[in-house]
Amino acid sequence: MRSPTRPAGRCSRRWRPGRASALARELPISRQMVLNHLGVLQDSGLVSSVRVGREVLFQVHSAPLAATADWLSSLAARWDSRLADLKARAEQSD
Repeated sequence: MRSPTRPAGRCSRRWRPGRASALARELPISRQMVLNHLGVLQDSGLVSSVRVGREVLFQVHSAPLAATADWLSSLAARWDSRLADLKARAEQSD
């Protein structure tokens, strides 16, 4: 789901609750498109929203992303080990 409108660094600096309109001002897409993206993130449990008066504030939940990063890190370590073993075997047969 990589998109040029979602640079990697943008999400990491907004950990406090914020409005979609404030986020839309920082991005080259409309507020409605930001709301669409936030809806998908909310459906997946990465973002939640709360109504405060007339405003809807969105909050990022980093725990699911941290768990995914941990899993990917362990997967990468296993592959590094497998590739090192493969390299050693290939060099032994020379």
